[in-house]
Amino acid sequence: MSGCGEVSRDIVMTVRGPVKASELGITLTHEHILVDFIGADSISEDRWDKSFVEERIKPYLDSVSLAGCRTFIDATPEYIGRDPVLLKSISESTGLHIITNTGYYGAAANKYIPAHAYDESAEELARRWTGEWVYGIGETGIKPGFIKIGVARDSLSDLHRKIVTAAGMTHLRTGLVIASHTGPALPAFEQIGVLMELGVDPSAFIWVHAQNEKDLSEHARAARMGAWVSLDGLSAGNVPHYVKMLKNMKEEGMLGRVLLSHDAGWYDPAIPNGGNIRGYTDLFLFLLPALMEEGFSDAEIKQLTVGNPALAFTIKVRKLNN
Repeated sequence: MSGCGEVSRDIVMTVRGPVKASELGITLTHEHILVDFIGADSISEDRWDKSFVEERIKPYLDSVSLAGCRTFIDATPEYIGRDPVLLKSISESTGLHIITNTGYYGAAANKYIPAHAYDESAEELARRWTGEWVYGIGETGIKPGFIKIGVARDSLSDLHRKIVTAAGMTHLRTGLVIASHTGPALPAFEQIGVLMELGVDPSAFIWVHAQNEKDLSEHARAARMGAWVSLDGLSAGNVPHYVKMLKNMKEEGMLGRVLLSHDAGWYDPAIPNGGNIRGYTDLFLFLLPALMEEGFSDAEIKQLTVGNPALAFTIKVRKLNN
């Protein structure tokens, strides 16, 4: 690949440094360790005690590690509680590969967008995010392993279109995949269109929360374009729906574009003791057994849990017609 901060091929970037994509193992592609909903104008790491957060969350990560997970992708963006130093400490204490991100989250009525993002151009935002890849986040030296953005559930606003444009520019300079909190199909395909106008291949885009689109043909349509379809709200109570969505993608020949996760956790600094934390093991306890009962092969399950995440998060610039 080429671009700022060039690295060797077929690696992913964890909070402890680069790791070969082939070494990721079973990967949860969209989870959270800490989330703070106070808003971009008030958030501060002073609102939580890193040691206490680690003490509270570690048993849940130990459990998922025992279940077979080797890589945990933390999807909490800046201004909602991203804490790379905390993530690195937890990675060291659990042995899990943990991946953090760069980018801004525009969903939730822009509550988590910093003031400067309204005035800066897409180019200026892209320089900020590319800088985190080249130099590390703040003074930590810890680099992001993907770009996390978020948009509203309807047609893209001018602000959100700018954020998507900045993400595309950043991808072309870094090779980081773009994971966008999206939901329904309309904004997903609008984002793909914006990226393609920049020359970014749809394979650089992860449609986050695609399970919220009820028309399953849209999942297959995005996958045929090359985009990643992230079904990431798994819980014990919705396993039958996940089996249905995955059977559809299997029938469409598109299992190779699916990512799976829970969107679970997390420690909330506004709640005593961090609140109630939802664990990360339902995939192992409920979904994978259900898929085996439905005739999914070991190879198909390995593709969903190991192969697809490794391919999606490999650092690689993905241009149209490359």
